[in-house]
Amino acid sequence: MDVSGISGAGGLQQGRFAPAAGSQSPTGDSSFADLIQNLVEGTNKDHADVQQSVEDLVSGKSDGIHEVVMTASQAELSFRLMMEIRNRLISSYQEIIRMQV
Repeated sequence: MDVSGISGAGGLQQGRFAPAAGSQSPTGDSSFADLIQNLVEGTNKDHADVQQSVEDLVSGKSDGIHEVVMTASQAELSFRLMMEIRNRLISSYQEIIRMQV
């Protein structure tokens, strides 16, 4: 069975949460901390975008309510992803703590 096409965390690295330029290790791989930091920063930016788009809609600068709803849905989805990753990390940590040495 050929598994050469499998790589770690490729979905996150190819998406919006890709590591910033210059944040990679000498081997070219990004660290786990960088991935998590980019996830949190991306989620924060999404929520700031929602707030700005709602303010633009209310002030009359924008009349596209569908864009506001799409932006809000995207922000909610990225927040849910971040929370699910956090929950899995906490669960994994608790399992490791329960291990006997």
